[in-house]
Amino acid sequence: MKQYYSDVIQFRGTHYEFGYYQGELLKRSPILKNRERQWKPRKHRHFIIDPDEFLRVMTDIAPKMLDEIEGLADALDMDKEEAIRQFGGYYLEYTASGCSIFMDPDFMVRNYDSHPRGYEGRYLFYQPTDGGYAVIGPSMQITGRIDGMNEKGLVLGYNFTHSKKSNDGFICNMIGRLVLENCADVDEAIALLKKIPHRHSFSYPLLDASGRSYVVEASPRNVVVRESNVCTNHFHILNEENRYRQEETRQREETILTGQQTALNPYESYKVMSSPAHGVFSNKYAASAGTIHTSVYFPKDLSAWFVMGPDREPVIFDFGKWLGGEDVFVRQIKGELEFDRPFVNMKNVREKVGE
Repeated sequence: MKQYYSDVIQFRGTHYEFGYYQGELLKRSPILKNRERQWKPRKHRHFIIDPDEFLRVMTDIAPKMLDEIEGLADALDMDKEEAIRQFGGYYLEYTASGCSIFMDPDFMVRNYDSHPRGYEGRYLFYQPTDGGYAVIGPSMQITGRIDGMNEKGLVLGYNFTHSKKSNDGFICNMIGRLVLENCADVDEAIALLKKIPHRHSFSYPLLDASGRSYVVEASPRNVVVRESNVCTNHFHILNEENRYRQEETRQREETILTGQQTALNPYESYKVMSSPAHGVFSNKYAASAGTIHTSVYFPKDLSAWFVMGPDREPVIFDFGKWLGGEDVFVRQIKGELEFDRPFVNMKNVREKVGE
């Protein structure tokens, strides 16, 4: 087992100020250098084909995000096209991953399963002062969110289905950010998910403060909605979009449903997901299917749990108090994974070209 950590970052201010602040942090961090090293052998797949199209779509959906990207570019002395490529979350490739989600009317618990080499190790609190809802949750590609909850109690996660037959559009983490920052409930979230152009096929489980839960199945060709409280890595309605082999994801879905039937409270539900003994937590990191973190969000009282690795007690955050101006004192969230290479926010990342 190797020790890992996520840095806790808190900010209140405009999107431009937030972008500039993050850029200053990135100057002192190995994240961009390590990520560029990882991207180098497949860099040709990561360029934005049409920056003007990205600007047109983002201006229509979330113009303040352009201010954040501008702030990042200014702090890092980066030109606009490179900043869009790095932080725009549009027309980028996505590495296959796992992920499992269970929703109760009072909470969502989510395992994020992927390869540790792309994990940024950043857990953010951001309260914009120039429009948009405050959001708590871990980041991906700096501006995106892996999962999260906003000040209205809307909770979102996402689960990979496949990246074949992709099209121009936003990738999952930026979609998560756009929904959480702009939508107050599941109805608004569903409407935006139907409007956003999707690069790949993903499910987006949603829960709001009213206790309603839905799973949005989204591909570049279609977006549909189903009422559900569990989600893994296959579609139920858009069957034509599923991968050929679905045995593992369907079995994991059944394991979650069976385990959660006997869970009497949120902590027991969390243990079903985070303890390897229950069969949901995964150590398959080399296959991009290992559980890196488990998040729990409580939309009614605006609190959140977060843990990295198996069988650990969660760090508990009171998002409601933070929204009232009370900063959290946690600076790092630490955990252990059965893997031997660091996250990109940690020093001494070494990768072979082409790996």
